[in-house]
Amino acid sequence: MATHDGVNCTRRDFLRIAGSVALLMASPGQAVFAASPPGRAPLKIATIGSGRIGGTLGTLWVQAGHPVMFSSRHPEQLKEMVDSLGPLARAGTVEEAIAFADVVLLAVPYRAMPQIGKDHGRALAAKALVLDATNPIPRRDGEIANWAREKGAGLASAELLPGVRIVRAFNAIGYARLPEIAKRQGDPVGMPMAGDDANANALASGLVREIGFEPVVIGPLAMGKHLLPRTPLAGVRTPEEIRKIAATLD
Repeated sequence: MATHDGVNCTRRDFLRIAGSVALLMASPGQAVFAASPPGRAPLKIATIGSGRIGGTLGTLWVQAGHPVMFSSRHPEQLKEMVDSLGPLARAGTVEEAIAFADVVLLAVPYRAMPQIGKDHGRALAAKALVLDATNPIPRRDGEIANWAREKGAGLASAELLPGVRIVRAFNAIGYARLPEIAKRQGDPVGMPMAGDDANANALASGLVREIGFEPVVIGPLAMGKHLLPRTPLAGVRTPEEIRKIAATLD
């Protein structure tokens, strides 16, 4: 059974995620997700971790027109799942997914981060953007989560993945709410992000916007310490609310 950021996604979880996104897109009055901007080719995206966060975001990007490879230690177990999403979705090993991708999403338990850095750090450093949706949770991840929280989640990820263009995002809203609040009518839902690289921030902002959220870069990666559940920025907020709260943080 997958955890919140589990490496594997159960068939039931994955099909439920895909089904909920498809249902929302088919609902009367529901705005459809924007396709890739004119003049820009779709980006190939890899999810490292195909559980609830990786599965949800990967599904949203497929619906927005991007090819996505969901990775697993046993990709054959994801075949039926990705088949349900159509030709833009595929499954592979972590190595295959990273090689495939222009952009990588990290959605694994934080305790897996040191090994990911050891095994794949060089390959990740070659990517234009690595989205860090991980959260250090002490009860799940143990001592490394305490270290990451003390250091700050953004700076901790940067230390574990040296040279990687990291942008922290999708850390403060529960995965189950993402499909229902994407493309919200009226005031859009803001998505707080933090990163040091201007080009990576811009690329991440585009991907966030394409799946129905308004990106708000709150500052450099050091500000990633505020992008966690149960912090002032957690939950569903408008972009203006995020900016006002972020202005009070250091």
